[in-house]
Amino acid sequence: MKPPITGRTLVAGVAGQPVAHSLSPLIHNAWLAAAGIDGVYVAFAPDADRFEVFVDGLRGGAIRGLNVTIPFKEVALSIADVVSPRAQKAAAANLLTFETDGRVTADNTDGAGLLMAMAIQAPGFDPKAGPVAVLGAGGAARGAVAALLTAGAPQVRIVNRTLAKAEAVAGAVGLGAVACPLDAAGRAFDGVTAVINATSAGLTGQPALDVPLEATPETAVVMDMVYKPLETPLLARARQLGRRTVDGLEMLIRQAAPSFEAFYGATPPADVDVRGMALDALER
Repeated sequence: MKPPITGRTLVAGVAGQPVAHSLSPLIHNAWLAAAGIDGVYVAFAPDADRFEVFVDGLRGGAIRGLNVTIPFKEVALSIADVVSPRAQKAAAANLLTFETDGRVTADNTDGAGLLMAMAIQAPGFDPKAGPVAVLGAGGAARGAVAALLTAGAPQVRIVNRTLAKAEAVAGAVGLGAVACPLDAAGRAFDGVTAVINATSAGLTGQPALDVPLEATPETAVVMDMVYKPLETPLLARARQLGRRTVDGLEMLIRQAAPSFEAFYGATPPADVDVRGMALDALER
């Protein structure tokens, strides 16, 4: 039986728009229950143009912190008082923590989650081995580009429908990042070690992403940050071509672990099969 909410319950959550599909509450609450922590993790869906007001209302430690998802990752960084080096490098934040003195600290665990997911589902993938293509130019893409460059990727090609947005990300992240238009994706895929979708394309109810995966080398890894459905049209096409694939659920779980530690001051219990729970939820 789930323990009751008390006056000492530690509260954290995820903020996005939309956010009803998020599996983060399932993952964090399973860890909390297994660890015996008096805590709860909930979802928030603030209006798209009122995120800053929403966060200001939480200053002072009303809750421990927030994971931040689409479309708030960039504004989350801009309103923080303290910014970690990796959030600064990514120019986006997926983690906000609230201090009792009113300060908000921003961090980015997306990149660490991405690299861990690659290591688990595509063992042997080496960011240093060659260029990587990242699809998208939002907050998730920024986190991926920054992490890959920090891990030693010689070049990250940011592929986006609006070239100016890709150029802005490349300029913010720095040396090693280059912008490419979506209609030149075939050229951008030449010689890559991986293609990573950091857009919402392929999410249930959203149009699929149509890119020429056949232009990638046979050894390339294809990853999709979308996890609902678990096998997106992009990953299905990659499998048809014989490419190794990495799903967004693994990244979600791996980026959640350092967030859990930041919120609740404990390491997630290793013996909880949160992936199995999440897969069950996706099937339902």
